[in-house]
Amino acid sequence: MAFLGQGYSANDYEAILPGVIIAGFGLHFHLAGKISFWPNNTIGMLVLFISIGCFLRFQKNNNGLFQAFLFLVLALLLLFYDKVTDYLNLLQNGLSFAWKFWPAIIILVGVYFLFRRKK
Repeated sequence: MAFLGQGYSANDYEAILPGVIIAGFGLHFHLAGKISFWPNNTIGMLVLFISIGCFLRFQKNNNGLFQAFLFLVLALLLLFYDKVTDYLNLLQNGLSFAWKFWPAIIILVGVYFLFRRKK
């Protein structure tokens, strides 16, 4: 909480990120065994707290938005890993069909580009 106080009261915006990480990780370890819906995935939660810290730091000094979104996507992939793998298995079945017929697909794309009219 001292980092967050320093970050917001003294306008030292670089202290926001470690403050969110430390406070968020403390909150995570405090609530992980006590609340049934709280996720037990420690790595995913750490990346989520880094993402939240990057978003809060971006709010104050307008840099680091790409990193915040990157960490958010990584956190969601880690937190919902089982659902993501189920989706990728469905995607793999569709890609196996395309992999089987990729020469024909490339020929059709080539014929399209050959005969399309230029405007």
